[in-house]
Amino acid sequence: MKKFTILFLLILGIANLTHAQWQQTNIPTPEGILSIGVNGTDIFAGTNGDGVFLSTNNGSSWTAVNTGLTNKEIYSFVFSGSNIFVSTYGGGVFLSTNKGSSWTAVNNGLTDTFVLALAMSGTNLFAGTENSGAFLSTNNGSSWTAINNGLTKTDVLQLAISGTNIFAGTWGGGVFLSSDNGSNWAAANSGISTKNVIGLAINGSNIFVGTWLSNVYMSTNNGSSWTAVNNGLTSNKTWAFAFDGTKTFAGTADGVFLSYNNGGLWKAVNDGMTSTEAWSLAISGTTIFAGTKNGVWKRSLSEFVGVNEINNDNDNFKLYPNPASNHISISFSNAVFSYRSISIFNSLGIEVKQFDEKELSGKSTISFSTELLPTGVYYCLMSDGIGKTSRSFVLQR
Repeated sequence: MKKFTILFLLILGIANLTHAQWQQTNIPTPEGILSIGVNGTDIFAGTNGDGVFLSTNNGSSWTAVNTGLTNKEIYSFVFSGSNIFVSTYGGGVFLSTNKGSSWTAVNNGLTDTFVLALAMSGTNLFAGTENSGAFLSTNNGSSWTAINNGLTKTDVLQLAISGTNIFAGTWGGGVFLSSDNGSNWAAANSGISTKNVIGLAINGSNIFVGTWLSNVYMSTNNGSSWTAVNNGLTSNKTWAFAFDGTKTFAGTADGVFLSYNNGGLWKAVNDGMTSTEAWSLAISGTTIFAGTKNGVWKRSLSEFVGVNEINNDNDNFKLYPNPASNHISISFSNAVFSYRSISIFNSLGIEVKQFDEKELSGKSTISFSTELLPTGVYYCLMSDGIGKTSRSFVLQR
């Protein structure tokens, strides 16, 4: 087996991003931006002490919208129709029905007003608190009920919802999962070595977790197992994620990172950004926003364009099943060029399997056993003699 320099073609692809830069918006606050929420064309920024700011023109200008907001350390936003909910540190949950022009506290039954996370599923509004676990409201915050059965760690920093599943990221207990609206919780940490969760987000069947002073993890099976996905990340603190098609963005202590293959390989994309910490991320239309220690930054998504080596939209080359367990199959078709080689690399860039032109000749599908390979993220690189295309897959058992 040959060892190649860190996934050379994938790195070439991500390194080929255009040289456009992040632009700092003129949000009028010296405080850091803990949260960003997008509702249609309205962009809300939650600060670390100055309350909420609203932009209706893609971040070109901002207006403070804090009437009635008695606590101004804003950790999260949730939108439901015309209702906007924010969580505050010490003031509980506030509701606005008029785009933030005025706010009303909705804390009846919420025994812990240090609220770090919010999430909504239908008419169910969930709150994660610093000391008292999770709470549920079914009436837009008019009343709350504690829902902590099985939740052995009660400092809930993150919440995320996927269908009927609710995930809670805790400090010290890792990830917990409830499939019955929070009535019961169970730990879901297989593969996670560090249990201090500071970031949690879901994109389709992919669930991402960011931890404090440790790894980023991904699960493709509703949290039954997790795989570390850190190749290229220089930071061990990841607070936020955002998704745009095949692009996954991560907000870290070293700025914003981008992956085209579900975290298999990351590249820093911080050109023009002077802040070293990205606490929050959000996408509005064709623009990505980053909340940092020194304000809100924005950048057009069209600037993040790689080359074909990291383009997963080519139907001529497919891997399945993904995630894989004991075998992987590769199907390929091309009306013009024949395939010269297919190589499989692990996350360190070590080639673990290769098919040459003779083995591929006349075939449309090949399969091989993965029983002897350790779990993790792998990359399949196909060459047709003209160009190269890659795919990533996860091996888990």
